[in-house]
Amino acid sequence: MTTTQAGIEGFATEDRRFDPPAELAASANVREDAYATAAADRLSFWEEQARRLQWAQPWDTALDWQPPFAKWFVGGKLNVAVNCLDRHVDAGNGDRIALHWVGEPEDDTRDLTYRELLRQVSRTAHALTELGVQAGDRVCIYLPMVPEAVISMLACARIGAAHSVVFGGFSAQALVDRITDADAKVVITADGGYRRGAASALKPAVDEAVKRCPSVTAVVVVKRTGQDVDWVEGRDHWWADVVDRQPQSHQAEAFDAEQPLFLLYTSGTTGKPKGILHTSGGYLVQTAYTHWAVFDLKPETDVYWCTADVGWVTGHSYLTYGPLANGCTQVMYEGTPDAGGRDRWWKIIETYGVTILYTAPTAIRTFMKWGEELPGAHDLSSLRVLGSVGEPINPEAWMWYRRVIGGDRCPIVDTWWQTETGAMMIAPLPGVSSCKPGSAMGPLPGISLDVVDGEGTSVGEVGGGFLTLDEPWPAMLRGIWGDEQRYRDTYWSRFEGRYFAGDGAKWDSDHVLWLLGRVDDVMNVSGHRISTTEVESALVSHPSVAEAAVVGATDPTTGQAIVAFVTVKGSVADDISSGEAFAQELRDHVATQIGPIAKPKQIHITPELPKTRSGKIMRRLLKDVAENRELGDVTTLADPTVVNAISARASSQPAGGSPQD
Repeated sequence: MTTTQAGIEGFATEDRRFDPPAELAASANVREDAYATAAADRLSFWEEQARRLQWAQPWDTALDWQPPFAKWFVGGKLNVAVNCLDRHVDAGNGDRIALHWVGEPEDDTRDLTYRELLRQVSRTAHALTELGVQAGDRVCIYLPMVPEAVISMLACARIGAAHSVVFGGFSAQALVDRITDADAKVVITADGGYRRGAASALKPAVDEAVKRCPSVTAVVVVKRTGQDVDWVEGRDHWWADVVDRQPQSHQAEAFDAEQPLFLLYTSGTTGKPKGILHTSGGYLVQTAYTHWAVFDLKPETDVYWCTADVGWVTGHSYLTYGPLANGCTQVMYEGTPDAGGRDRWWKIIETYGVTILYTAPTAIRTFMKWGEELPGAHDLSSLRVLGSVGEPINPEAWMWYRRVIGGDRCPIVDTWWQTETGAMMIAPLPGVSSCKPGSAMGPLPGISLDVVDGEGTSVGEVGGGFLTLDEPWPAMLRGIWGDEQRYRDTYWSRFEGRYFAGDGAKWDSDHVLWLLGRVDDVMNVSGHRISTTEVESALVSHPSVAEAAVVGATDPTTGQAIVAFVTVKGSVADDISSGEAFAQELRDHVATQIGPIAKPKQIHITPELPKTRSGKIMRRLLKDVAENRELGDVTTLADPTVVNAISARASSQPAGGSPQD
């Protein structure tokens, strides 16, 4: 067994395996036989899930697979917005709350029922049609976390136009790139939004971008903050002026299952952003099913909260389309976790009786750092299922989440999926799976995956390598917009006949799957391949550590050296020296957890880690710090000053030892 395998086994077997709560297991939406049913006839399984939706015309063929291109539910027709709204109203659930919207200012709230949401979407669909948008066109949405974002997405879906949502923190240049690539006709934006207690502007970025985007014929502006904005007569329209006067009913057309639903651009550190294309039928089938199954959703009684921004795929699949297709009540929150106090989330859960919480490990680790007293001061007893998304969750964070937020009673569904996969692919089922802290456990029913070595050979029941998908799935991307060859090269060229996700994974001795993060986050130290996730998990398991980020830095002796950036918990930060003694303690702790080869060569103690506005740690910048390079682009950071402060502290701190001592 390698040292990295030993590290994972250590986390997996410390008497930390949790069975489903008996009450939940007894009434679970999905039972254990779903795995066998799906394995016996995968296409029939997905056809059964498709029947949960409303189709205007049934499909002829479940799957047309011309590798690497798939068409699902061929010949079928449906309208995505009808499935998210009309059918619930028609079923007598029009008065059910669809959205409890909570603005960052604490007195700013709105409740929208399914009937009210349908009326707003209908009006917006009419408005877009009046502005010249037709089926097949593209609409760019650049909004804060307000109901109009969801309304705009559904209005586009209703008329068969594909939306391209751009996160409200992105720059004018990011808008130019995405509007130009999509050839978008209309941009929907706002005067601004609220972030950390202050109004931030959005329309100036749109104004700057649209000057370079001749395809845009109209800009629709939501009045959110009341800021003064520049205005172009004939091009710019206030939302209230163009939407509110429209009819509140709209006759929706059914579209082909492969009608484009949205483009979502993924941006790398270099190169042109990739426009990931998702279509209607297969995407909605898998998002609706996985939302219902993985969260054990009971739409009549649950209050669900996904904390993601609509600018990211999680906000598409598990804030907009999945939850609304299932007719549930959910919370949508505009602000940051500490807006109005560091207990803001716990107040929201208490106020609205949230039963299902879906959030990111970065948020959980931040709350760990802030201490148990804040959630402990609020009644969180309504919670029954907790979810994690965005990156592998450290076992220590998993345990804290379960104990402090879930009261040692809530199962945790740790989920793996991507913008490209469209919907969850790997996760436990809360009424079925016995969970190991930090593991997403295995593929969901209907999903086929394999872990392979560098030659594309399966590693078998136990072992590590590259995570691949070897059969098509309904919500899979249909390509990169306008660039078929890039789609082939990016996702299908590494292993013949397999979609390569870009992530590493390992099966442990119980055939439980552990996600190890991006393969480019695997370090090669003296010939030993060590995952940054494993070292981060070891560091976070230390009782004084709140959060850790690990990078591999070029080293003349070992090829790469492990460099760690660590934040510590609460008042501990005031007591612990950032010098060699504590660094050595942490290095020894990592050696105990994984092995001496995994000891960080350098450990830097810092108050914060650099994160994007979506909450992901920007390891690329930490690598710049570790290798003493000029810092790269910091425009997507939530707080660009953090990385400069880290750089200054790193240059002044003792770093300590070598990984072999």
